[in-house]
Amino acid sequence: MIDQRTLLPDQTATRLRRAYGFDEVALVPGVVTADPAEVQLTTVIGEQRLEIPFLAAAMDAVADAAMAVRMSRLGGAAFINLEGLYTRYEDPAPVIDRVVGAETAPEAAHLLAEAYAAPVRDELIFAIIRRVKAEGAVAAVATTPAAAWHHAEVAAEAGADLFLVQSQVSSARHISTSGRSLSLADLTGALHLPVLVGNTVSGAAAEQLMAQGAAAILVGVGPGAACTTREVLGIGVPQVTATLEAAAARDRFAEETGRYIPVITDGGMRTGGDIAKAIASGADAVMLGSPLAAALEAPGRGYNWGMAAPSPTLPRGTRIRIGERLPLEQILFGPSTTTHGTQNLVGALRQSMAALGARSIREMHEVEIVIAPAIASEGKSWQLAGGE
Repeated sequence: MIDQRTLLPDQTATRLRRAYGFDEVALVPGVVTADPAEVQLTTVIGEQRLEIPFLAAAMDAVADAAMAVRMSRLGGAAFINLEGLYTRYEDPAPVIDRVVGAETAPEAAHLLAEAYAAPVRDELIFAIIRRVKAEGAVAAVATTPAAAWHHAEVAAEAGADLFLVQSQVSSARHISTSGRSLSLADLTGALHLPVLVGNTVSGAAAEQLMAQGAAAILVGVGPGAACTTREVLGIGVPQVTATLEAAAARDRFAEETGRYIPVITDGGMRTGGDIAKAIASGADAVMLGSPLAAALEAPGRGYNWGMAAPSPTLPRGTRIRIGERLPLEQILFGPSTTTHGTQNLVGALRQSMAALGARSIREMHEVEIVIAPAIASEGKSWQLAGGE
């Protein structure tokens, strides 16, 4: 079993330690199983009780107002990027048409940089939040640290339910000489709105963010299918290790303060098995980008692009083609028409938890995890050779 203590930085004797991703670990059935119908997937993020622990990423190809409403009605939530196309253009459809119609990745990158050069407009932020709220849905929005103060004020006035401050690497204080420095403690203290913070891969950083008032912590630097941060900047930690460390920090913080701060694994998950491993590693919810960009309801029309892709000087994302498109409800709840685990994600998580005897997300945090680098290939020679 993976011992969380052996994975913490202050427990290592050298600067180089082993870290693990989803393909290198497996979940171990115990002596008890449960009825899948009795498995509870509810989780609380901020003040929102979600029936399923699934969040759509704040990516323009994944989440617009309509997708946010749909995700909310299915039991989850979708975060809208307040610095995206929907707050720069009254009608972003022509821009999306040009991006998805680009013949090459460099052409798409140029179009994205050009499109995102338009200014963000407060009235569009206000309007998109009000549109989601008018449908009775969870209004979850995201912005970067540099714009957090201003966007927080607009979002709060519009009635947003969840406010995410997200950057490639988050810290308790963002320092800028060109604008208002962001102290998370000041923001959370002044804003009567749950402030989620991401992203981190460090238990120590996660604990600092919790102490500064974060309502939830997002874990993951560079694992997303449309993200190239790991290639461009060379930073990141595989998601199982990163989630274990953040979850260990959450548990320590809860024991010391009585405050339980949810951990959200963000990115790097494609199948139901990946999601189950994220929850077992300690996540209270998962945030998905490309798997949900495959939904017919997603605004990217079968494509996705990283949030840092529009950067005109150092893009850390790329446009990718998702492939097969299906109704969002089928991706989440099935029925599945394939055997590779990318459909009926909720059903797969429920079945995995039942087989492990976990009837709640908190119980799933206690299941045994083993290091198993051959888990995907052991006994699968016919499958790997293309046999049926």
